Amino acid sequence: MADLIEPVKLTDWKNEPTLLNLKHDLVSAQNLQQNQVSKINRWNDLLKSNPTTAKLKGRSNVQSKLIRKQAEWRYPSLSEPFLSSEKLFKVSPVTFEDMEAAKQNELVLNHQFRTKLNRVKFIDDLVRSVCDDGTAIVRTGWNRVTTMVEEEANEYTYYELTTEEEITALQEAVQFKTRDPRTYEEQVPLEIQAAVDYFLETDMPVGASISGTVMALTEKVLVNQPTCEVLDPRNVYIDPTCGGDFDKAMFAIIARETSKADLLKENKKYVNLDTIDWSAVASLPDENFYTGTPAESNFADKPRKKVVLYEYWGYYDIDDSGSLTAIHACWLGNQIIYLSESPFSDKKIPLTLVNYLPVKRELYGEPDAEILKDNQAIQGAISRGIIDLLGRSANSQRGIAKGMLDYINQRRYENGQDYEFNPQSHPNNGIVEHKYPELPQSALTVLAMQGQEAEALTGVKSFSSGISGATYGDVAAGVRGALDASAKREMAILRRLAKGIIDIGTKIISMNGDFLSDKEVVRITNSEFVTIKREDLVGQFDLSVDISTAEVDNNKVQDLAFLLQTIGNNMDSGITLMILAEIAELKRMPALADKIKNFKPEPDPVTEKMKQLELAKLELELSELESEIALNNAKARQASSKADITDLDYVEQETGTKHARDLDKHSAQARANQDLEITKSLIKERKPDSKAPNIDAAIGYNAMSQKDLI
Repeated sequence: MADLIEPVKLTDWKNEPTLLNLKHDLVSAQNLQQNQVSKINRWNDLLKSNPTTAKLKGRSNVQSKLIRKQAEWRYPSLSEPFLSSEKLFKVSPVTFEDMEAAKQNELVLNHQFRTKLNRVKFIDDLVRSVCDDGTAIVRTGWNRVTTMVEEEANEYTYYELTTEEEITALQEAVQFKTRDPRTYEEQVPLEIQAAVDYFLETDMPVGASISGTVMALTEKVLVNQPTCEVLDPRNVYIDPTCGGDFDKAMFAIIARETSKADLLKENKKYVNLDTIDWSAVASLPDENFYTGTPAESNFADKPRKKVVLYEYWGYYDIDDSGSLTAIHACWLGNQIIYLSESPFSDKKIPLTLVNYLPVKRELYGEPDAEILKDNQAIQGAISRGIIDLLGRSANSQRGIAKGMLDYINQRRYENGQDYEFNPQSHPNNGIVEHKYPELPQSALTVLAMQGQEAEALTGVKSFSSGISGATYGDVAAGVRGALDASAKREMAILRRLAKGIIDIGTKIISMNGDFLSDKEVVRITNSEFVTIKREDLVGQFDLSVDISTAEVDNNKVQDLAFLLQTIGNNMDSGITLMILAEIAELKRMPALADKIKNFKPEPDPVTEKMKQLELAKLELELSELESEIALNNAKARQASSKADITDLDYVEQETGTKHARDLDKHSAQARANQDLEITKSLIKERKPDSKAPNIDAAIGYNAMSQKDLI
């Protein structure tokens, strides 16, 4: 490393890492990486059934494809649970305040995986990398492509505010923007928004009015989305001191294929590109870099020539304070061309590791090839022996004893005519019919045993005579036990894949909050769109991935169908529709499920009229019943009143109250009659010669008589 070129400082860091520091980490990780590379190459050779020995003349060189056959049955069972549903992620809030942000993140995340990313290719690459290499390494990043376009924009004239009301209105608009920026942009006029922006920039309260339009260059976003790339583990160097836990790794180095033209197109501001000796930079093919690009396909010109770039993601003490900072560096050959702090807000290495079969206290996992290699080797050896046994035999050939037939009779024999033979050499003994030898049953038994053992090890049923329920008994429960055992192993692998995808989703949520456009229009249904704002994506969330196998879904469908049969027509139609929609979801028919959820049956006019008449009849019957109840209540009150009167009359007679009341009545009547007679005598017309009545005496007598009566 004595020829390393140290360029000028690229940053203002107090303790900037040198290329020697970065390459020292690369060298320290090479032993672990090379050890894993040798394993991956061996597993891939087993998967491809590459011959391990040179072919001998006259001998078979066939290789068993047991591992490949098991892998081909495993791929769809692991990828389909992630691809069968349009909705991959479910985002739940950690706190109540994050409820709305969780909904927005779920919409954006599923929208990105559904439309922005090639989800089918990504899941297929992830599953195949896990199954073939034992470990998948996914790199998450962000791709932003912009261009400058000339657009018409409003031109504003600003004026000073003179009244207290105008200043108050401006302050309220500023508070409104701070409190609810989304509603502010949708409802507040453009003039007021311009005045608010001017106030926030200059702290001067002004008003604004549109004075015209002007053509201005604005940045138009062409591409702005996350990226997910499944890397070749052989091109990734990871900190060997992490102890099997990638979260504790201090660095990770990625070797990738690029060119000068590709570097100029990227968003990063690479430096020193003009000073690099492109002829001396490691180009393809490179013994330390694994690529699918053929060696003869590399370009000769400098802009397109494929070279190997090393990307460093890790932590370094850049300010010489003892604390570590996440950094990102790139170098080509012996020159650093990029150095900065990590652009991601989570400050983590943008890699996610997913293991197929975890190895205790190891960073990398193992594929099925590690446990099936002996079975494949035995199958291959037996298959080659069987093929050699059959191939080296003269099947369907016929041998004729010498001297048994002369030339003429041999021609007749070959033409299927009658012939004469030498009596000393009978045809039964002189003619030999060659055929394949019988295959040893032991060879066929051992061959079948290897397939059965392979299925028992992996739990993958490839429709041969492998794993079955006979181990548990030839009954339905035994078959179900065998299927459950294999399903549990498959679900364990699925959960590790789901955990990796959850980690990827968490990184994308963090990047969305940093790099997403201010507004993102997201389709939430087939016909409905919603606008998501970047500031609405901030919060703390729990992610989950909805995974399930076809067998589990079928079991749920059977349970729901049984539930429908049980309730029959005794349940509300709304609940029935809910169950039917759930069945449609499990059967991967989202369009039908949406139609069932939103289905509202059109009412039958005759049925509706019958219902109205039936309701009117019930109302009349109720009214009649209420009137009868009122009549009965009145009769009851009448009878009760009569009973009270009878009781009162009896009591008054027994106590003399009635007799006393009668006396009072008669006395009052007598007084009234007396008063009447006096009154009559007073108003009576008397004769001229008659004597005038003594009115005073009459009144006095009347008063005295009333006193006596009292």
